[in-house]
This record gives sequence, structure tokens and C-alpha cells, in this order.
Amino acid sequence: MGTTACDLTWIFNLLKDLQIHVPSPIPFLCDNQAALHITANPVFHERTKHLKIDCHLIRDKYKSGFLAPSHIPSRDQLVDVFTKTLNGPHFLSLVAKLGLVNLLPSPT
Repeated sequence: MGTTACDLTWIFNLLKDLQIHVPSPIPFLCDNQAALHITANPVFHERTKHLKIDCHLIRDKYKSGFLAPSHIPSRDQLVDVFTKTLNGPHFLSLVAKLGLVNLLPSPT
């Protein structure tokens, strides 16, 4: 999450330098509810110590109104079409959400 927040900050500043308006807060979709709770709650668990830097970065961006983290169910993650093996119907629904079309003729 921290790397993504840094990338979003960089892109936001680049677009701002090009005088392109980007509405904020920027939606930040995550399928990990624990990470979202850690972002919203500064005192979560001692076990989250290894997340310290990323957690503070995301929390600062959230508090400043730059990012709006929210939960998205794993089944709706569009990136899964690129990173996971999916069954036919789920794969086709994600491909449709991306707006992709099959240019090859269907086998007869």
C-alpha cells in the first residue's frame, strides 16, 4: 500500500505540474480489511510493528484528505485478471469490466 500511495502522490504532482486538475480525495481500493483498520486506527496491535513506515504514510495521506481508502471484495479486483488463474465466468466478467473485446474469430 505504501508504494502505491507514493506512486499516486508522484502522478498527482506530475499532473498538477502539467496543470491538469485531479479531484481529491483519490479513491484507494484495497481488499485487505485489516490494512484499512490499521490505517484508520493508530493503535492496533504490536504485531503490526513491521508495517510502521507504510502505515504512517497511508495514515498521513488519509488524514490530509489526499487518499480515500475503502474496501473492495477480492472477487471484484480487476487486477486479478492479470495476476491469478480464474475460472471462465469470473475471468470473462473481469475482462468485460476492463472493456476488452475479443478480436479473434470464435472457433466453430
